[in-house]
Amino acid sequence: MARFEHHSTAFVPERAILVGADLGRSDWSLDDSLDELGRLAETDGAEVVGVLTQRLDAPIPKTFIGKGKVEEVVSAVRALDADVVIFDDELTPSQQANLEKAVGDPIKIIDRTALILDIFGQHATTREGQLQVQLAQLTYVLPRLRGMWSHLVGEQTRGGIGSRFGQGESQLEVDRRLIRRRISTLKNELKTLETRREVQSKARWESGVYRVSLVGYTNAGKSTLLNALTGADVYARDELFATLDPTTRALELEEGRKITLTDTVGFIQKLPTMLVEAFKSTLAEARVADLILLVCDASDPNYKLQIAAVEKALSDIGASEITRVLVFNKCDLLDGDSRASLERDYPDAQFISAREARGLRGLLHRIAREASEGDTTLTVCIPYGKGLLIKMIRERCQLIHESYEEMGIVATVRASARMAATLAPYRYEDEPADQQ
Repeated sequence: MARFEHHSTAFVPERAILVGADLGRSDWSLDDSLDELGRLAETDGAEVVGVLTQRLDAPIPKTFIGKGKVEEVVSAVRALDADVVIFDDELTPSQQANLEKAVGDPIKIIDRTALILDIFGQHATTREGQLQVQLAQLTYVLPRLRGMWSHLVGEQTRGGIGSRFGQGESQLEVDRRLIRRRISTLKNELKTLETRREVQSKARWESGVYRVSLVGYTNAGKSTLLNALTGADVYARDELFATLDPTTRALELEEGRKITLTDTVGFIQKLPTMLVEAFKSTLAEARVADLILLVCDASDPNYKLQIAAVEKALSDIGASEITRVLVFNKCDLLDGDSRASLERDYPDAQFISAREARGLRGLLHRIAREASEGDTTLTVCIPYGKGLLIKMIRERCQLIHESYEEMGIVATVRASARMAATLAPYRYEDEPADQQ
């Protein structure tokens, strides 16, 4: 007999049962919503072993689903040896407690909001992202402290879905007073970071750099597109919420104008309000953009609903008035008829494959066209001692002609409204009349 018994260290995914209720309130079908919930569960390391549904006029106050369906969930948990039950809609603290009591330990009951927060907890890498996730998690946990969710902080060894809430927090800290104090501290830290971000954003605005933000439904391929356009090495995988933290890269257009491209957190239907609030400083990158590229997965049958979800999120953060271009990505996955149909329905959109690097030249031309909208042509004379201003002209403007004169560099340029205002004191007196 062996002295030591062998134990495998291979990762064993938790077995999850999904539960959804058709309340007749959403444009999304219940099947599509549960398919997405399944992808979220898989992203969080679970294996979906069962799906239960129920048609309801309204959620049952005590347990969200009916008594008979609760019994069906209990039977399914036993029969399928499930570890966790995930509801597609947000549960109230009392509903969660009653369901946990019905199912019994050690089975966990969580909802879509908790699942998304858990995924965010894994994927946030920057200090700001981690603070934002902690704030959202604690805001969610606070009303659920009373006799519930002790496994979120007191049983870290269980691991798996829902066990990463309050990372690094001790049991003592999971107290209402201390959590409120922690929430206040997080908000203050985030406010400091938000102020710093606003300073950086103002500096980019004053420099005349044209700012483009990539927004879209999660897994639409925004990070892949950023990598393809700028040669960046941003983490990009075929999973939901692969990246959370905004990444900004510089890009020079053919005309010589430099712009910035910012990848932002992906949106999703039923995105928890507390996450939108916690991530508002990150989402502000979209709110202060000159142009928004709304990236959509052309191969997803629910692309129209995804576009609608993103449009709503943009409206919620005050970015609905910003010029945007619809970009259909993953067009390499479409057949000829499907692509032709999309092109007929969306004649002003761009059609690309970031992975295959197709259509990117056309997209760059479109960005250049939007960036030059409202540009004016002017001739300026920049003294030789103004080296930084000369550098800005060559980076931020389209240089049409330049000559070296005794008083300085005389340049005819196409400039944005911001750059034209900066260059106004240097307008050349002999500028041709048609350029005045």
